[in-house]
Amino acid sequence: MGNVLNKVGEDLANPIKKQIIMIALEAFCSYGIKNVTMDEIASGAGISKRTLYQHFADKEALLFECVLHRQEMFNLFVQDVLKQTSNVLEILLRCYKYTIHLYHNTDRRFFEDIQKYPKVYNFFLRSKEKDSKETLNFFQTGVRQGLFRDDVNFEIVNILVREQFDFLLHSNLMLKYPFLELYESLMFTYLRGISTPKGLEELEEFIKEYREEKSSLNM
Repeated sequence: MGNVLNKVGEDLANPIKKQIIMIALEAFCSYGIKNVTMDEIASGAGISKRTLYQHFADKEALLFECVLHRQEMFNLFVQDVLKQTSNVLEILLRCYKYTIHLYHNTDRRFFEDIQKYPKVYNFFLRSKEKDSKETLNFFQTGVRQGLFRDDVNFEIVNILVREQFDFLLHSNLMLKYPFLELYESLMFTYLRGISTPKGLEELEEFIKEYREEKSSLNM
């Protein structure tokens, strides 16, 4: 993973590649991957299609770089949060809030389309699994901090949450409800179930502030 993300850093040091990745990522998230053509990306970046293909062999290669960049941005965010607080629940909630805002700006078609690119989708799933393993360590620390219950098998619960998330990506529920609403319901219910009274108090305060902010932004 480290070598892959280092490559992303090198790519973003190249002004043209950085511009292409940023334009493509915004377009893929806003309109879905299928609906965005390489011609449109080249036009948006102000370059020729030939120049685009000199940097990226095909749309899947470009999409892969976009997903890598998004993962790197999240990793940098987590590192910054860890420098500011040691409260596990606060760390998790700030990460979930970051993810929620990310999903708010991502059309559901992005999640549907990404499954058609095996290399990218497998990396996407592996990243989720890696994040889940790191989350388990946070939960154990949260137990020691008195924020999470000590009678919960977090490995099992975490697997169930990951499976539910995967189910959402493949289900027709996204046709009935916004993905953001589904994600919020899943994560907040999950956290309520594993929190101690102390942790629950902090969680409910966070949810209250989050919903007030969401309402003011008309999310």
